[in-house]
Amino acid sequence: MNHQLLHIFRNNPLGRETLLQSIYFCKQISASPVIYIPKSTKFLMYFDNDVVQIDLDESYLTSPDTALKHATELLEQAGIEPIFLDPKHYTASTLPDIHTNFDYMCCPRSISDLSSKIGLGYIGPRVRRIVRSARFPVLITSSVFKEWKSIAVFFGGSANAVNALKLGFRLCRVSGMTLDVFTMVEKNSRESYEKIVKDKNLEEEMSLYAGKWHFFENQVFEENLYDVPHDALIVLGAYGHHLFKDFVFGSKMEKVQSTISNNLLIVGPNYIATI
Repeated sequence: MNHQLLHIFRNNPLGRETLLQSIYFCKQISASPVIYIPKSTKFLMYFDNDVVQIDLDESYLTSPDTALKHATELLEQAGIEPIFLDPKHYTASTLPDIHTNFDYMCCPRSISDLSSKIGLGYIGPRVRRIVRSARFPVLITSSVFKEWKSIAVFFGGSANAVNALKLGFRLCRVSGMTLDVFTMVEKNSRESYEKIVKDKNLEEEMSLYAGKWHFFENQVFEENLYDVPHDALIVLGAYGHHLFKDFVFGSKMEKVQSTISNNLLIVGPNYIATI
């Protein structure tokens, strides 16, 4: 089965970096990027239990006459046959409907209601709703293209953290890259996290794929992040019920965003993981 990643192309230097990151991600996991070149700053995404209106900033409409050419060149240089999404249905003349039957989506941080807050330390509310509603993981890229050489899973014991761990195993298997697991020990003991892995029948995969399981005893979260490889793809769960209860959209996520520049692959509550 050929997995697909939805990418919203922005025809400027920052957009080029983001597309390069999507291309690299797809090549590592044997997926195909599907490129949408917006003709207006708004579109709708229909999920099972939610309809999300995406509001792009004007930079996504930069130089529309060269957007297709620039995106095609980047794809062809990577040896990828270009696939472009052409919406067939419109809620209004300038409001196309984008289907959500994808396996991944790349969300730059600039898909945001509050453009003044766009930056390393902020993820917009539209991205939050996509993560919450989507059945696919969401790739949030660094601002500048950077190859990742390993996979790092943040595991806090919640149901979504288990799904993130399963996704990490699958990415490790298809990419051939090494995988490390990181857990911050707060109220629970190491044994309690190990029991969760055992109860979910993931001991064999943990032994097969995980190079090392790191337990952080230091309660200063930012200091722990220094030990996460700078060239790793970070996989983590959102909306959990243990360590990462409010991780993605709470204070810890702001610390992650402002402390490290790694690419993030976020698993929401509607994602169902398979190994």
